[in-house]
Amino acid sequence: MNKTFTPNLLESESIYIFREVVAQFNKPVLLFSGGKDSITLVRLAQKAFYPAKIPFPLLHVDTGHNFPETIEFRDKLVAELGLDLIVRNVQDSINTGKVKEEFGRYSSRNTLQTVTLLDAIEEFKFDACIGGARRDEEKARAKERIFSVRDDFGQWDEKNQRPELFDILNGKIDHGQNVRVFPISNWTELDVWKYIEDENIEIPSIYFSHKRNTFLRDGLIWSQSEFVYQENDEEAIERIVRFRTVGDMTCTAAVESFAATIKEVVNEIRVSTISERGARIDDKRSEAAMEKRKQQGYF
Repeated sequence: MNKTFTPNLLESESIYIFREVVAQFNKPVLLFSGGKDSITLVRLAQKAFYPAKIPFPLLHVDTGHNFPETIEFRDKLVAELGLDLIVRNVQDSINTGKVKEEFGRYSSRNTLQTVTLLDAIEEFKFDACIGGARRDEEKARAKERIFSVRDDFGQWDEKNQRPELFDILNGKIDHGQNVRVFPISNWTELDVWKYIEDENIEIPSIYFSHKRNTFLRDGLIWSQSEFVYQENDEEAIERIVRFRTVGDMTCTAAVESFAATIKEVVNEIRVSTISERGARIDDKRSEAAMEKRKQQGYF
């Protein structure tokens, strides 16, 4: 019989997953981007271990091209909650020659994060990396298990995954392996927004309608920034926009919107026919772009 995912069941399932992670792994970490999904994970982790402190650090792989509002929010949240934050920078991977900076019309540092992430996992010997990926986001995400094993090269084999029958989560791994954990895998974008509304969770201001200098390319709305490639004929004008997803500025487009409150965002998402990742250009590089990146070690 299929589950009916009510809000209470979703929260309970996520809390169960968090507790299983701490019970089964020696050194977990929560991958934190400053976006709505990772912020939701922080709230769920608080509930899972209350009144104790969240028993693992947060890790942010910083491209150096993030939205300033997101970084400001990240630092504010960490300070208010007394969380342990580890930051590792893609720029360091570029400086050491481990990855090569991209240039041109579709250049982005988003794909370069993989090497920085894998280096951080090796540096701290993390055996479980918790993230906010959801199955409704993208086809490759839909194939993931909740406990998704990566080999000693950080790679994912989508054809050889463990079954998770009866919600039994198997955290046993071999030396060198680690697991990516997805506590909100069964949530939808609307579920996340409803939870944010019900829990009165603070999120970065860029998720709400605001004025921003933007330009059009390939039918998408891009922020004008020193980090974002812009042709001479791509005129920037002020538009009223918001962001449905938050990633590297070079790959995350805005949407025109007047939704200025969580309630208005929820109503907007209810009638949307386009996935939030429709505004992520990194997913459009090829039909299987996300799956290839995950096979290489991307989250």
